[in-house]
Amino acid sequence: MKLYYLPGACSLADHIVLEWIGQPYEAHQVERAELRSEAHLKRHPVGQVPVLVEDDGWQLTENVAILNYLADRFPAAGLGGDGSVRGRAEVNRWLGYLNSEVHQTFKPLFAPQRFITDERQHAELQDTARTKLRQHFTLLDRQLADRDWLTGTRSLADPYLYVVTRWAKAKQVNLQGLEQLARFHERMHADAGVQAAMQAEGL
Repeated sequence: MKLYYLPGACSLADHIVLEWIGQPYEAHQVERAELRSEAHLKRHPVGQVPVLVEDDGWQLTENVAILNYLADRFPAAGLGGDGSVRGRAEVNRWLGYLNSEVHQTFKPLFAPQRFITDERQHAELQDTARTKLRQHFTLLDRQLADRDWLTGTRSLADPYLYVVTRWAKAKQVNLQGLEQLARFHERMHADAGVQAAMQAEGL
């Protein structure tokens, strides 16, 4: 397997999961200028990361799809839930929330010009995004009450939460008082697989 990634991007979640699985894989860094290249567009038609390429050449894009594929291909890693149908649904509930709600709310912080061309309005747009993100992280903090992992057992959703929490810290999102989230972030940051993935990405 080969993972194409951009350092610190959402592909870091896949990178962490590959470390947790413990099976052989390669990680290939894509430079930002490379995203729109002909070679990368053949791997990902939208010019994004992650991309997972299997040994037979089969290519898979989209974080949620890649994470679920890895859980199904390597069930012994136990990252798809507690083994029950409902447990798997809970993992996908939070994975979907992180992907479709939390991740998307960060976009004005990364590229406000994609939403409003008038630069004078960028600060207001970004403040609105930070307010919404505070609401998201407050909900996530409540979900972590009395549990170490987002769904109760270590799962695919946890690396994604770690990634967006890193973004929140970098983009000055107010996380003050969210003690459960802070403990989760510290626990993840100390994890050997997380550290291995981050070191490989130069983070």
